[in-house]
Amino acid sequence: MISNKEQLLSIIDKEKINYQNKISNNNVKSIHICGGTGCLSADSLEIKAEFERLIKLNKIQDKVNVNIVGCFRLCSQGPFVKIHPSNTFYKGVKVSDAKEIIESDILKGEIVERLLYVDPKTEEKIRTQENISFYKKQKRVALHGCGELNPENINETFAFEGYKALAEALEKTPLEIIEIIQESGLRGRGGAGFPTGKKWRFAYEQASKQKYVICNADEGDPGAFMDESIMEGNPHAVLEGLAIAAYAIGANQGYIYIRAEYPVAIDRLEIAIKQARQQGLLGKNILNKGFDFDIELRFGAGAFVCGEETALLQSIEGKRGMPRSRPPFPAVKGLWGYPSIINNVETLALVPYIVRNGASKFASIGTKNSKGTKVFALGGKVNNIGLVEVPMGTTLRELIYDIGEGIPNNKEFKAIQTGGPSGGCLTSKDLDTPIDFDSLIEKGSMMGSGGAIVMDEDNCMVDVAKFYMEFICDESCGKCTPCRIGTKRILEILEKITQGHGELSDIDEMLELASYIKESALCALGQTAANPILSTLNNFKDEYIEHIVEKKCRAKVCKNLMKYEIIEDKCKKCGMCSHGCPVNCIEGTPGKTTFIIDQDKCIKCGTCITTCKFDAIVKR
Repeated sequence: MISNKEQLLSIIDKEKINYQNKISNNNVKSIHICGGTGCLSADSLEIKAEFERLIKLNKIQDKVNVNIVGCFRLCSQGPFVKIHPSNTFYKGVKVSDAKEIIESDILKGEIVERLLYVDPKTEEKIRTQENISFYKKQKRVALHGCGELNPENINETFAFEGYKALAEALEKTPLEIIEIIQESGLRGRGGAGFPTGKKWRFAYEQASKQKYVICNADEGDPGAFMDESIMEGNPHAVLEGLAIAAYAIGANQGYIYIRAEYPVAIDRLEIAIKQARQQGLLGKNILNKGFDFDIELRFGAGAFVCGEETALLQSIEGKRGMPRSRPPFPAVKGLWGYPSIINNVETLALVPYIVRNGASKFASIGTKNSKGTKVFALGGKVNNIGLVEVPMGTTLRELIYDIGEGIPNNKEFKAIQTGGPSGGCLTSKDLDTPIDFDSLIEKGSMMGSGGAIVMDEDNCMVDVAKFYMEFICDESCGKCTPCRIGTKRILEILEKITQGHGELSDIDEMLELASYIKESALCALGQTAANPILSTLNNFKDEYIEHIVEKKCRAKVCKNLMKYEIIEDKCKKCGMCSHGCPVNCIEGTPGKTTFIIDQDKCIKCGTCITTCKFDAIVKR
């Protein structure tokens, strides 16, 4: 058990040396395998087991060690294996590749070139992680240690200065810590961007016998996995940030509210909490400074609305997760009526960096009103899908084309949805917009928690709006009428338009409903529910009009507005399309007549296009 700051700093110095020796020793190679959820689902643990079997078989246990680490972030290319000390970075590794890596790289020092990353622009094979374009413009702050340390080994956390910030914080007064956070310019990364230090000060100023700190790990945006990856890659950073927050406001109990769909993150947090307690970094009289603090996990059932502060508090208390009116705000009257602060995972992971390195260093990153870095889950129609951490002020163009390496198959970029269901779609005219809290709002979107979905010419923007409205309707708690009924009415109009029954008056009706919902909904879910509608109407109104007037979907996504046709000159009269049709709507005589699709019977499933080997069937 660690009893004081001096002992902790001594351990940190020792573990730094141990870690560096492990990854730089030319006589003992270290194999790091990605242990993020995506790669685990693609057999990372089986790959690790195979490496261990082969190492034992070749009797080289004293020359090689194998380690599971956090997410390497370039998710579309995983699973990843990184070999130290050469830093050779292999992508798309399968269990069957372990044998070749051991025989060629580990035993002979020969690189397995077929497993190297290939630059999509130059087709050059790149050996090291840092030379891949995806990583070049990134800066790890919230993701400190992720992809490098074993998240289930607290000694490796110490090697990355884990808990050093807590030790330094306990040497200062709570008010001094709050001032450091305020000077850093840190704003909450959960979506609203409220100044973190200001929130802490509100809670600090409340006179109460009990206070709470809560980590909001209820990440619910479609395609978002930022918080999940931080908790999986460096769970102790979240615990440390929570402990510093508790010390700053005078709390002795913390909760991490995490959705039950994150089993890997839950397991690693439980291990981290146990290890921190064993080391005396959670519990009574931490580092002999008279500070008592402990953390418990609370599991959510996956309700998107429980990402809202007051709904989250209701859920922890065992009630139905529904927002309540504010004020009073949680910092004044929160969990069980006591002052409580709620910060999301990324915000708390940034706190140790700020305390450890100083407010000015963090404030030197980013823009005037948006300091530091931001983690994004970059997904959709982009070559490099994955987790991205960039300085605030990085442009959307850099995010999509420099880090994401552009749109696959030379398709045309159409839009990027930022901020999830609460955000909006931005187009090519917005590509040079800096990513920060204020600039994205000015453009009709928002940064939100960090989802970024790229769309190309094959996306129908009316269908995209319908998708997000379906999500909002499913996730609305139903407490307030504007959200419960208004969003459902907008969805019904969108369904009507995509089915070919729309009228021009529907556009005005949606705009009117959007205005009412935005002004009168109880919580942020309802207040921002109309953003995808408003942004798509603003940027793609012509597509709405095409759907309504011409009964046409240019992206050929809305089934009721398209049809499959067989091109007579290309049809080989083989009948394969007819054999594959599940509703027998394709007629013709094999070898004699061109086949014809009965449009009244066709269900637009696309099986005929998949079956035809001669590109004789098209969507119109």
